[in-house]
Amino acid sequence: MPPPRPAPARRQSPAAGVAVLVAALLAACSAPGPVSEPHGLGPSEARALVARLLPDRVRDKPGWAADIHAALSAQELPSTPAHLCAVMAVAEQESGFQADPPVPGLAGIARQEIDRRADRAGVPALAVRAALALKSPDGRSYAERLDAVKTERELSVIFEDFIGMVPLGKTFLADSNPVRTGGPMQVSIAFAEAQVRQRRYPYELKDSVRHEVFTRRGGLYFGAAHLLDYRGPYEQMIFRFADFNAGRWASRNAGFQAALALASGLPVTPDGDLLPHGGGAAAKAAGETERAAYSLAGRLGLDEAAMRRDLARGDEPGFEKTVLHQRVFAYAERLERRALPRAVLPRIDLQSPKITRKLSTEWFARRVDERYRRCLARAEGAAND
Repeated sequence: MPPPRPAPARRQSPAAGVAVLVAALLAACSAPGPVSEPHGLGPSEARALVARLLPDRVRDKPGWAADIHAALSAQELPSTPAHLCAVMAVAEQESGFQADPPVPGLAGIARQEIDRRADRAGVPALAVRAALALKSPDGRSYAERLDAVKTERELSVIFEDFIGMVPLGKTFLADSNPVRTGGPMQVSIAFAEAQVRQRRYPYELKDSVRHEVFTRRGGLYFGAAHLLDYRGPYEQMIFRFADFNAGRWASRNAGFQAALALASGLPVTPDGDLLPHGGGAAAKAAGETERAAYSLAGRLGLDEAAMRRDLARGDEPGFEKTVLHQRVFAYAERLERRALPRAVLPRIDLQSPKITRKLSTEWFARRVDERYRRCLARAEGAAND
């Protein structure tokens, strides 16, 4: 009897094969990807190090340590000793580790600002005094609250009430709160408001971004973002400290301006502003940097339109990769027969009603850098204990 024949294999339909393939692909897509390798110190290590490095006078060291680490972690910035010390150095310089630091003579500064704006808007001084004599939401007159004001947070709230409750306030304050910076790192409120449009704020936003800036957690979060959360082509932290004061990429731009002055032979102030700011005719007219660049058009092989396009990238990452930047440095280095620095400290005199003596961006950057280096030295000593 012949052996039984094997049953013929069941032929799979093309549709079934496609279904199996799709199922396999979906399974692969649903599988979790690899977890990123952590960088920097772990949360417990970072908080312990910060608490150890904070000055003895600081109250609630654990709270400061937690908020400093969270400010970095929430923005995917590793808690390295360099990052931690950079944030701490700015906070110490700007506020002495106070969430809402008192400002000496703030009441007088506020009065001067009100008088200045009222005069510019053509509002009589008598009308201003009458408005300030009105009762504010907390029961005191606006004048009484101004006389007692000690911190920028308190002053900001007064101006908010004044703008919202007194019609005259809208006339000369134009819905614009004069308090523009605040918190433990004195970060720009306009920057903070722009930041939350780009990245989700990690805490519950109960009120406004402005109010968050005046808190410890918010001030540190936005301050760390302004200081560290951008691509700056720097090998030394001091240039980020200068940028924190003068605006992102100011040190890079000032280095370009210094090279441009050598290449052109014309005076160029290294202030980090490559094109005039503001609107109207002033923004359209060629500024000092632009005029110096145009004088090199033939030698660099670039027309003015191309130069202006590259200069317009001074407020964003990547300007150092433009043709204008590279050719200016190449030409200047041939003239000087040496390598030129790609970043220099901007030359800017600081102007503010709060400043009572002559200060500059360079002074600020060097002062913070000293604090930063001392912090790093203490961190290294702590690691070796």
